Amino acid sequence: MNTALWIISGLLATAFLFAGLTKLFVPRETLAKAPGGGWALQFSPRFVKTLGALEVLGAIGLILPVLLGIAPILTPLAAVGIAIIMIGAAVVVYRLHEFKHVLVNLLYLALAAFVAAGRFAG
Repeated sequence: MNTALWIISGLLATAFLFAGLTKLFVPRETLAKAPGGGWALQFSPRFVKTLGALEVLGAIGLILPVLLGIAPILTPLAAVGIAIIMIGAAVVVYRLHEFKHVLVNLLYLALAAFVAAGRFAG
């Protein structure tokens, strides 16, 4: 179980680190041109940057607390935060009728919930 948690945490951390850094450093208009990026124009640039920062913090929180043994409760809390972000993302892309991206967001949500449950239990 611990191996599965580490693998999924690593995959989620990689995905959210990349996504967060992209939101932080790529202009909103450029993000909107990417496949599935139409949502970006519905939000302010400040919101997109804040979302990117939260995703980067979530990615860090999935790995470092457990790895370093310092406040390991932060890891399942980071997973819960990512799950909440994914709920919001699924709602937004559903409203845009981008159903393929809804499925991707729900997959990330399920993986984050698995990590949260596994780390809270362990």
